[in-house]
Amino acid sequence: MASRPAQMDKTETLAWLRKISGDLASATIKRLEDTLPWYAEMPPARRSAVGLVAQAGISSFIQWYDDPTSTPWIAADIFAAAPRELLRSVSLTQTLQLIRVTVEVTEERLVGKGDDLREGILRYSRDVAFAAADVYARAAEARGLWDARLEALVVDSILTGEADEELPSRIAALGWHGHGEVAVLVGTTPPQFDVDQLRRSARKLGVDVLIGVQGSRLVLVLGRAELPGRPDDEPELPFPEIAKRLEPGFGPGFLVLGPAVPALVDASQSARASLAGFAVARAWRNAPRPVEADDLLPERALAGDPLAKQTLVERIYRPLQSHSADLVTTLWSYLDNGRSLEATARELFVHPNTVRYRLKRVSDVIGWDATGPREALILQTALILGSIGGDSARRRIPSLRRSTN
Repeated sequence: MASRPAQMDKTETLAWLRKISGDLASATIKRLEDTLPWYAEMPPARRSAVGLVAQAGISSFIQWYDDPTSTPWIAADIFAAAPRELLRSVSLTQTLQLIRVTVEVTEERLVGKGDDLREGILRYSRDVAFAAADVYARAAEARGLWDARLEALVVDSILTGEADEELPSRIAALGWHGHGEVAVLVGTTPPQFDVDQLRRSARKLGVDVLIGVQGSRLVLVLGRAELPGRPDDEPELPFPEIAKRLEPGFGPGFLVLGPAVPALVDASQSARASLAGFAVARAWRNAPRPVEADDLLPERALAGDPLAKQTLVERIYRPLQSHSADLVTTLWSYLDNGRSLEATARELFVHPNTVRYRLKRVSDVIGWDATGPREALILQTALILGSIGGDSARRRIPSLRRSTN
């Protein structure tokens, strides 16, 4: 008999809650407008959607209070009233503020109605808070998976050079902060790859990064970025230095940096060079790590890379040819004679100091020094390619005749 009045009290309480639910919703909306600036600044349609969520939460509480055990997950149902775009425009922090305001208004109306009802609203608000966290966690997970797929698509488009008019919008959707020059870095994927650590390392160096993992190959698209907290007077690091500092994030093997290009839309040029260099890096026995793709021009040209051939001819052969025929002749003779000043001077009928002067002029014109073994290989490859490609620049090769008796 003692439970009968308690049951009557709960029945009366439920009836009273259903009666005032509309007033609670209106009071909650009014409190949101007065206390939450972000709510007042929302467009009318989104404010209406937030109001629907608050009203659904109050109605859901009444059902939950009626029988908490029969619908343990009813708190999650209140977010079904929220349109998908609302979840993107209202943060988890703002959602928790919404829950707090709704609970405060409800508690104020429940004063004097018993501890059981007050405890119920506190328990229910806890469930709603956990439900909100679950909704946003799932949304964040889905967003993360989508961003990863989109980033992989963008990096693949850059590597293949199949960029279309949608590429800039896809890059913007990824939150790319890069501006100005871009370079592509290619290496191997480490056994335990920490993509977040690699992103943090890149941001500390003042660059934004797009990351693509293609099996055992790891590709980074690096772009200079204006990141928050970075001093304006801090000098920008050159890409070779950035690649050197990011080197620990790659697996063992070769690490090749493509040349810098003006913008992200031109990144496919840097990608072509870095991929071609990565494919032939083992041919240079003492290749440094990282190595620039342009330092692998001879190996790339021998492997049939048309970009390397074009680069060698345009950067070395044509500038020398247009500057002075004597420089081309001297360089040919110097390389053919095993980089001997005396042998070159004898062949050209000049003083060795003249050979030294001309070789210095070669270095001034094209930036490569013929006296070094590695750069000598680069220059000789360029001369060979240039002479093959130009009718007017064919080198005289002495004929080899069999001796006759």
